[in-house]
Amino acid sequence: MPPPHAPLLPPPSGRPLPSPLQRALPAFKRFDTRERRARSECFSCPVCLWRKHSKEMRLESIKSQILSKLRLKEAPNITREVVNQLLPKAPPLQQILDLHDFQGDSFQHDDYLEEDEYHATTETVISMAQETDPVVQIEGNPHCCFFNFSPKIMFTKVVKAQLWVYLRPVQHTSTVYLQILRLKPVTEDGSRHIRIRSLKIDLNSRIGHWQSIDFKHVLQNWFKQPQNNWGIEINAFDPNGNDLAVTSLGPGAEGLHPFMELRVLENNKRSRRNLGLDCDEHSTESRCCRYPLTVDFEAFGWDWIIAPKRYKANYCSGQCEYMFMQKYPHTHLVQQANPRGSAGPCCTPTKMSPINMLYFNDKQQIIYGKIPGMVVDRCGCS
Repeated sequence: MPPPHAPLLPPPSGRPLPSPLQRALPAFKRFDTRERRARSECFSCPVCLWRKHSKEMRLESIKSQILSKLRLKEAPNITREVVNQLLPKAPPLQQILDLHDFQGDSFQHDDYLEEDEYHATTETVISMAQETDPVVQIEGNPHCCFFNFSPKIMFTKVVKAQLWVYLRPVQHTSTVYLQILRLKPVTEDGSRHIRIRSLKIDLNSRIGHWQSIDFKHVLQNWFKQPQNNWGIEINAFDPNGNDLAVTSLGPGAEGLHPFMELRVLENNKRSRRNLGLDCDEHSTESRCCRYPLTVDFEAFGWDWIIAPKRYKANYCSGQCEYMFMQKYPHTHLVQQANPRGSAGPCCTPTKMSPINMLYFNDKQQIIYGKIPGMVVDRCGCS
């Protein structure tokens, strides 16, 4: 390298040295050539463009369908921090997560379809404890617990109802007397509760214990006479008079609040059968075909969906030209009868299946159920 102040010598050939821009020009040309070649290949492949468009449309459709089928006007405003705070650290929720893979296309039987092919079917509802109405309180107590249920749930058949209460840990085996009191508005004599359940529990857990109480009969009465549902008070006293039941709704008890677990029964099913082609993203098939597509709810920013975080939705794309109609004779006959009266058949889903979903609704209740028609099982021309 020449000294800092030495004059630059011309190259041996006598030609001037190339400028930085001139030196970089070949690389720019190579990049531009690759870009133009890629664009040329894309525009020379209308099937590739149509497939890309079909995938984008399918993703947007899935987002709007989920909100519509869950009867939500917009996605619940629940952040990941709120989810971590509200999500109960409780056995039934973990059982749901363990027992269900939440994968819609795990329903491989060809005869499956929901009777209601559009709206979601609820199977399990987890309702979190809320503060009680002031009319049932004396000097601000009890704060807990009121459980709110939508009219839709109140008109379903209750198969199972469990009240879950978290009991604080004990150092030695203790006999705990748990009681559930039904609240009612305070009268002049101060009466505000009726005892509805009493349990004697031998507790020996040093890490805390979730206790479940059968609540089906009480809940059925509430659904028949909702005006009687003012909430309940929960106590669990040890021999020393200490209340071990966690009923505080404030800080320090996140994930340990009482909650109600409901199993409900809704719609029946009916059957249907279809056939179609399957392809992958590298396929050169131009006919109507089913292609793989994985939906990522975290990419949507939808933290209110607890599970699944991702699922295989699939999509349909391809041409439905008349030369392919031997596989779809009915549509072909219609086209032959009226060749100018229609724009032609379209590549659309001919068989759909549901997905299981665990999510927070707009009331911050945890819902588990099925959403029908979210996985494309077969594609065809229609």
